[in-house]
Amino acid sequence: MTSAAPPFKDMAPVGDVLTEYDRTHIKLYMRLLDAADDGAEWTEAVNVLFGIDPAQEPERARRVHDSHLARARWMTQSGYRHLLGRPADHG
Repeated sequence: MTSAAPPFKDMAPVGDVLTEYDRTHIKLYMRLLDAADDGAEWTEAVNVLFGIDPAQEPERARRVHDSHLARARWMTQSGYRHLLGRPADHG
């Protein structure tokens, strides 16, 4: 048995600030990255990870998948620094 995933929004956050949403969904982001790295079809990933049937809701499925994958990639490129407690460089 798996525990219920936290509710998600249709659009992941954007911008250079780590949000509470990001913190809550880190596990989901990592699973999305793993699926992409493994070559999984986006339709399968959105169905398994979000419970959205891309045949029933194609635009929503694509929007949810792509925005969350983009956010997951941001987390691996720079967002992780916020998790490490590194201060932002404000000049």
